[in-house]
Amino acid sequence: MLRIANNKVVIRGAGDLATGIACRLHRSGFKVLMLELEKPLVIRRTVAFASAVWEKEYTVEGIKAVKAEQIEDIYHIWEKEVIPVMVDPEARILNFIKPGILVDAILAKKNLGTSRKMAPITIGLGPGFEAGVDVDVVIETKRGHNLGRLIFQGRAEENTGIPGEVMGYARERVLYAPADGVIHNILDIGEKVQKGQTIAYVDKEPVIASIDGVLRGLIRNETQVSKGLKIGDIDPRGVKEYCFTISDKARALGGSVLEAILFLREKLD
Repeated sequence: MLRIANNKVVIRGAGDLATGIACRLHRSGFKVLMLELEKPLVIRRTVAFASAVWEKEYTVEGIKAVKAEQIEDIYHIWEKEVIPVMVDPEARILNFIKPGILVDAILAKKNLGTSRKMAPITIGLGPGFEAGVDVDVVIETKRGHNLGRLIFQGRAEENTGIPGEVMGYARERVLYAPADGVIHNILDIGEKVQKGQTIAYVDKEPVIASIDGVLRGLIRNETQVSKGLKIGDIDPRGVKEYCFTISDKARALGGSVLEAILFLREKLD
């Protein structure tokens, strides 16, 4: 265990990137609590602890997360060296549990209420935060040379709306809802897809693959979605294993969050 006064970390969000961070911190000896929506809009469900909201418990790369219904559950889950996940998008639990660190990993491209008052150390991922104002440190999330860079003054790069390239594909590899409605999945994560193949329907509107590859992410079946919402992800590399393991990006961000915590902790001590 790390010798620190308060090793409790609250992570807002429990998607795939937040999960990569949680795994890194959990293995490093921190007590991690993750907060999610009642109906998470998670794409990479197979590597996201948000799945514990539906399944009650979920394991990613040998690390288990369990849904916590009440405050007492959090402590019981921690005693078992497991990660609790609680439905609490507004972070009201902070009125009862005082963490040493708060990480905003919602990746909403805007600040949904995180402030430096929430914990002695606060970290924000991606656009929407200003270091020194909203949080202590901002971490760059855009793929490229600066991925994972710690920003102590200023902001991360603005969201361009264009996904990062994989094998030369950017927007083509992402699936968006063609209409408002309820999604009905035909394929599942890990299945191979071909360009032009129907992956799902939003009500009666088909969701069509633009490239060949493997279905790396797909929003949960029968979720209510809005037109233009990101609902899926095709990996043109076609490696099925990548659908069920933490991504390179998530691992990089996990390392950056750990670095930020240790650096700021040293300054506070």
